[in-house]
Amino acid sequence: MRSPRPGDEGLACRQPIPKNEVIPVKKACFSLILLLAVLCLLPAAAEEDPFTLGRTFTGMFFSGAVDNLWERFTPPLQDVFGSAAGFSQFQAEVVGSFDTHMQFVHDQMAFTDEWYVYQAALYFAAADLYAAIQWAFTAEGVIGGLYITVLPQEAPSDFLDYQTKTELRLPFAGEWYVFWGGRSIGQNYHAADRAQRFAVDFAVQKDGLTYKNSGLVNEDYYAFGLPIFAPGEGRVLAAVDGVPDNLPGEMNPDEPLGNYIIIDHQNGEYSFLAHFQQGSIAAAEGDWVNQGDFLGLCGNSGNSSEPHLHYHLQNTPQILTGQGLPAQFRSYLANGEFVEVGEPLRGELVTYLDKTSH
Repeated sequence: MRSPRPGDEGLACRQPIPKNEVIPVKKACFSLILLLAVLCLLPAAAEEDPFTLGRTFTGMFFSGAVDNLWERFTPPLQDVFGSAAGFSQFQAEVVGSFDTHMQFVHDQMAFTDEWYVYQAALYFAAADLYAAIQWAFTAEGVIGGLYITVLPQEAPSDFLDYQTKTELRLPFAGEWYVFWGGRSIGQNYHAADRAQRFAVDFAVQKDGLTYKNSGLVNEDYYAFGLPIFAPGEGRVLAAVDGVPDNLPGEMNPDEPLGNYIIIDHQNGEYSFLAHFQQGSIAAAEGDWVNQGDFLGLCGNSGNSSEPHLHYHLQNTPQILTGQGLPAQFRSYLANGEFVEVGEPLRGELVTYLDKTSH
């Protein structure tokens, strides 16, 4: 699943690198956030292991193998730095801010617009900070894009010790993958946003991928069209159903939730479920829903660039206002282990269990 640029706001799962776009960086201005994304359209060719390439490039960058990386850069990327010496200076400034002793937190791979896009979250113990690095490259290892940023701190919350009042179930059937979930920035980029402090993004993954075939159409994605159910009982406060599904890789930031449902659980807790498939919403504003009622189909609408379900619990019914609440789901499997009450974490494979299953 392709991820957003760390720190981006809104209900999104990923943010693709812009096509044919150069975002210049003044090398002297590196501090907390540094962005460099350069692409030229070179086709991906023979298959190589993109994870290995991405991890190798990351290790080379932080170990100082700048000459070897420079030789792999496309001419537009080299032009941004001006010279190998300019890139070397850039690397020294980054390492000077982060330190060289890093720990991989997680990484992922996507393929978009004929580019492999590798992203990794890194932890630097000496500086006590998280950072993200992204590479765009062809299968032969020609590098067309580089992006580095310091991840923001977790948003403050008055609800770190909060116990969910609503009896929540996972809002789907079968096994789903937790793409973003947890309380730290390393686990969950949503944690930087006060309203989405404990949000979770769910997708379906098989053999390490969320899609089959080319991944260029929504129907290639395993989550697309799967049923979504009410996580808990309550009154439907809002139900939006007319937002078109995006093509994979495209996003609609003007309507960040896309097709969505908000449920008032009648106890100061409000469930937000987003990115439904257009035309699939089965509940209307004012309806009462019981836990497990069918709500609609997983889609790719709004500020989403591949099919997935966004879920978060909030203490107000207004979109992206108020504070997020921990969403503690009941009775599910996480990586095959029974969880009576828990919060899904990034990387887990989770499966809802009905009350007769255990």
